[in-house]
Amino acid sequence: MNAKEILEGLSYQEKRVLLTLNQLNGNASPERIFEAGKFEQLVEVMNASSWLQAKGLVTVKESARKCYSLKTKDINKAGLPERRALNYLATVNGVSTLKDMEAQITPEVSSLAVGWLKRKGLANIDKSSGQPTITLTEQGKKHITGDMADETFLKILEERDLFEEEADKNVIAQLKSRQDIIAEKLVISRELLIAEAGKEVISLGIELKQEVAQLTPELIQSGKWKEVQFRKYDIRTFASAVYPAKKHPLTRMADEVRRIFIEMGFTEIDDEYVQPAFWNMDALFTPQDHPARDLQDTFYLKNPARLDLEDEVVVEKVKEMHENGGDTGSLGWRYKWSRTEAERALLRTHTTVNSVRYLAKHPEPPAKLFSIGRIFRNESLDMTHLPEFVQIEGFIMEEDASFDMLVAVLKDFYHRMGFDTVRVRPGPFPYTEPSLEIDIYYNGTWMELGGAGVFRPEVTAPLGIHHPVLAWGLGFERLAMLRYGLKDIRELYVTDMDTLRQSPII
Repeated sequence: MNAKEILEGLSYQEKRVLLTLNQLNGNASPERIFEAGKFEQLVEVMNASSWLQAKGLVTVKESARKCYSLKTKDINKAGLPERRALNYLATVNGVSTLKDMEAQITPEVSSLAVGWLKRKGLANIDKSSGQPTITLTEQGKKHITGDMADETFLKILEERDLFEEEADKNVIAQLKSRQDIIAEKLVISRELLIAEAGKEVISLGIELKQEVAQLTPELIQSGKWKEVQFRKYDIRTFASAVYPAKKHPLTRMADEVRRIFIEMGFTEIDDEYVQPAFWNMDALFTPQDHPARDLQDTFYLKNPARLDLEDEVVVEKVKEMHENGGDTGSLGWRYKWSRTEAERALLRTHTTVNSVRYLAKHPEPPAKLFSIGRIFRNESLDMTHLPEFVQIEGFIMEEDASFDMLVAVLKDFYHRMGFDTVRVRPGPFPYTEPSLEIDIYYNGTWMELGGAGVFRPEVTAPLGIHHPVLAWGLGFERLAMLRYGLKDIRELYVTDMDTLRQSPII
């Protein structure tokens, strides 16, 4: 863009600032421009300066300085604690017991004063006689009539604020170590300078003329639109980004997963985070000595430590299944089942607990349900693991449900999520047989995203179910990492506003 085009795109205020800055020899602060140009508000200068800088017509230099002021002016009237102690000691020939000083200037002030007298070398404190005695030093006698450095500084602050270069660093550090005496703030100074491009624009001649930025009904009705000059807009000029309000990326993906399953004919369910081990483990035929029940894997509660088991019929059938396999032909786990272990309260380790609790209440087909729920496992936090994460759970119960149907449903789900290449392979799980793990092909490698299978008779028989149940548990965060190109799972839960604003909606 040449100088002429830039000049045509300048606003009225930009022209005023540029001309005023030129009159001030091309170098001035916004405040000086405000005064010299007779602007109504300083913000007019600041806004115009920002646009001139973006267009390369001026440069803005910034410097930051610390500035100090009094928090309260009463400090000079009352005096520092050590000043009050000096004044008292002057009346008693420079020597006093701490008890006598406290009687004159209060114990609280005396306590502060003694510390600062010693720190500043104004007095010595002798404790050998049992009763502390304060004796002025030569330095202390000298300051009976003369101000100390910090007192001089405080008197100046009573008249005006001081910048850091005007003050002794030691005095500042000393006063800052006290409470409620001085305040510190950072003052930003700005200086505008005309750039070469700005000088070129000025040389073309700038005419100040009021402009209209928007055509109003009044201008049209009165006919004044014929007389005014409309401001030209440059679509190439920098403009700050505007971000619309939108949902968190994980919320959007959860909505997408939810929409896909609903379109496939599923209904959403959910249940409580806190569950008895019975429904989380035992009802799924997980043996009571399984490693998944260890404290290293599962979060157990202290209060309540145990939860009642409501359905005694199901409890008894699950007990028999663990001990001898019931009437399924299974041998079970061949140990004495413990109700105490089954009643232990825990944070659910999977959302399959939602499915098994639903099936216990609704054992008759058909049923197609899913859940997107938070689960908890005692995992160490690293780039691929979280102790609290989300699982996509689902199941189908139909008279003719089959393993082929399960594979087809999972592949259809991931195809709808945008992954073209999907495969299944055998994978062992304690409560399904046959079982599978499902992978997708991404960035040249296969990535495992979850497990699935057909519930074993040891799971379904105690619940009174006589038809096949196809079930799956899929990783949600890992799916999100693929969708958003992340390598560290922790990035999904970092509140980085720039990342959230710039995340794509589609």
